[in-house]
Amino acid sequence: MKIVLTSSELSPLAKTGGLADVCSALSSYLHEQGHDIRVLLPFYSSIDTFELEIVPVGGLQNLSLTTGDHEFHYSVDSTTLPGTSLTVYLLRCPELFQRAEMYSGPDEHLRFIVLSRIAIEMCQHLEFAPDIFHCHDWHTSLVPLYLKTLYDWDSLFSNSRSVLTIHNIGYQGVFGASVIDDCGLRDYQEMLDQADLDNEQVNFLKTGIQYADLLTTVSPTYAREILTEEIGMGLDGLLRQRSNALVGILNGVDYLEWSPESDHLIMHNYSAKKMKGKRANKEELEKELQLETGSGQPVIGMVTRLTWQKGLELVQEVMPEILEQRDFSLVVLGSGETDYENYFHWLQNRYPGRVAFYCGFNNQLAHKVEAGSDMFLMPSRYEPCGLNQMYSLRYGTVPIVRATGGLADSVQHYDYQTGQGTGVVFRDFDAGGLSWALNYALDLYQSRKDWKQVVANGMSQDYSWDQQGHIYEKLFSELLVV
Repeated sequence: MKIVLTSSELSPLAKTGGLADVCSALSSYLHEQGHDIRVLLPFYSSIDTFELEIVPVGGLQNLSLTTGDHEFHYSVDSTTLPGTSLTVYLLRCPELFQRAEMYSGPDEHLRFIVLSRIAIEMCQHLEFAPDIFHCHDWHTSLVPLYLKTLYDWDSLFSNSRSVLTIHNIGYQGVFGASVIDDCGLRDYQEMLDQADLDNEQVNFLKTGIQYADLLTTVSPTYAREILTEEIGMGLDGLLRQRSNALVGILNGVDYLEWSPESDHLIMHNYSAKKMKGKRANKEELEKELQLETGSGQPVIGMVTRLTWQKGLELVQEVMPEILEQRDFSLVVLGSGETDYENYFHWLQNRYPGRVAFYCGFNNQLAHKVEAGSDMFLMPSRYEPCGLNQMYSLRYGTVPIVRATGGLADSVQHYDYQTGQGTGVVFRDFDAGGLSWALNYALDLYQSRKDWKQVVANGMSQDYSWDQQGHIYEKLFSELLVV
């Protein structure tokens, strides 16, 4: 198949979250399977080009795009995605992407209008007729409508189909209705959601949901949850209308990066058969973060964005009492909303030697937390997929999760009687639910036999892209037959 994948993020070139990891791993998988995949990414100034070979793409230099009253000059370069043989196309438009932050500014809509349109115009210049345009989140969700409007005259795309993957429905790209002109859609405004226009707004993600040929999201449970008013964030009605075109596919994990046998960012490699290295990594983590050692108490890790979605108010309610009652240490790595950052600073000061908080993002420390912790806590209010719980399973770090989204699909609650299960799962989003889960996990840790079993169960799971990528291939192929 011929595929264009366009996204605002691609690991390791440009990343703020799991979107980057998924787009990178999926595109690499499709490339390895022999598909002709063209990946387009903005050439942000934050991309580290030191070890990249940047090559101008012939026919895509010194071009211009007019959208609304704006004219943008751009070129497209290419490079090879590190660690792969996949070619990535980089949209060089300094006016839009030469800035300190990946996401910023009052022209945010323009930045991703341009990315979406150039994903199509790049194909015209290259005379490349995609079978599939694969779009990700609101940033590129205008592509399906553009194919049916501004570019419907071009027979190059007569057999092209569009797929929109929703990574997090909480981010929709909602702008004032005046952006219709910037979108170049004034002549097609009847195709936009009229209720939104009456409210003087345009919703990019909603538009993509209306016009994409296929909708996917990042776990089967999340696909069901976004049909509900509670999780659908105002788009549940439209999604119910299009439910026959909606499929939930659990994200895969890149085990080339996240595997304790080969992880070069941890001090001691280990495997399910040789676990000595895990104990050594725990000792290194405790030493680095100045945690109490020698008591044999477990370490609970968290690597997370500090946002409302992640259920951190439950941690605020429960953690001090549990720290008073039970012996364990807590490691938190993340940044986000100021109130949560202040809370974890306070918790660290309140329990020195038992709580360590690193405010910010540190990729190497994230790997060390996965390898050195005994348990990994994800009490999310909602979680489209989540990747850290699957990393944790691989690293023999028992996940403690709430039964939502991809957490429910990838972690099974451990049963003492059967010896089945890979972690600790709680259902009710309240302090009682989290308190029960933490105590269950800490009790489980005290049972040497059961702890060994739950760790082994988790490490035997396979959430590789070899499993998940095949589902995308099958869906793409079926879409082309319709």
